[in-house]
Amino acid sequence: MKENNNIIYFDGVCGLCNSFVSVLIKIDSDLKFATLQGKTGQKLLNKMNFNSLDVFFLVQATSPLVRSIDFDKAYAQYKKEAYDSLLTCVRTKRFFWKDDFTPLNYDYKHRPRRQDFNGILLENGAFYINTVKNILEQKNRLTGNIGIYEMEEFTAVEIDEDDDWIIAEKLMKKHILFDNNKPEIKLFLSDVDGTLTDAGMYYSADGNELKKFNTHDGKGFELLRKRGVKTGIITSENTQIVKNRADKLKVDYLYQGLEHKGKLSVAKEICVKEGIEIYNVAYIGDDVNCKELLEKVGLAACPINSVDEIKEIPNIIKLNKQGGDGAVREFIELILVGR
Repeated sequence: MKENNNIIYFDGVCGLCNSFVSVLIKIDSDLKFATLQGKTGQKLLNKMNFNSLDVFFLVQATSPLVRSIDFDKAYAQYKKEAYDSLLTCVRTKRFFWKDDFTPLNYDYKHRPRRQDFNGILLENGAFYINTVKNILEQKNRLTGNIGIYEMEEFTAVEIDEDDDWIIAEKLMKKHILFDNNKPEIKLFLSDVDGTLTDAGMYYSADGNELKKFNTHDGKGFELLRKRGVKTGIITSENTQIVKNRADKLKVDYLYQGLEHKGKLSVAKEICVKEGIEIYNVAYIGDDVNCKELLEKVGLAACPINSVDEIKEIPNIIKLNKQGGDGAVREFIELILVGR
């Protein structure tokens, strides 16, 4: 470090960061640090041979539950939407009140159920994206047209107090370390209503039932097939619409009308045919009739608008998208990244 005079920038506002830097300096006096917000840090940044359009990630050390996929997806969103800067938030469905004893984000006279409540976005401080040019000119991590990358609710935890370590450790074991032991997925199964569709009930003028599917989800099935993963659809209903969609997707298995036979039982039958274990199955569902199977498969996921009982299943992946709006594709992409 001393020979090439490298500087390590850190967040000078965060008390934990300041303490951590103090310890590092005691261990190795050759290390050189500068706060990003301080005058020295700003001067050094100005002297650096940065391209003014270089993208700068400010990552907070107090947010330990960030995953690499969050950086990838946030950067892709930042570029696609052409934001000037971007911050991370989580959606919380808590009810907040102001100091004047009036509600901040809901009408107490018509208190909504949590599953029907859109909630409010809370800055979780995980990381920020901006260009070097904007930071130097505005001296702020957020500038211009600001975008938001929405992360899972468990990432709201920040380590500021001793008890935060206990909470973060348990969440780390549940959501992060679990990911490191993902099974090899050989079979992908999906529910239909509320998962492949938006759970809406549509009817034509003649009274015929209609369903709205998502093209991106369909492409996901194709990607799985090309990677050698078998696919299937299992649903409690029995309609020609689903049969037509299954044919279009070229799924290997279609089970409909499961009123007297549980989805877990069907999944186990398929596993026997394929010579695999239930541990090798990935399944996405959104309602209570999916719960038994979601609790047993190797990898389980649910759309963001699933019922609370499903979202509370241990180790389930709570996706950012809603059913019928690309949630299945989001889950498939997570599977493909892990293979």
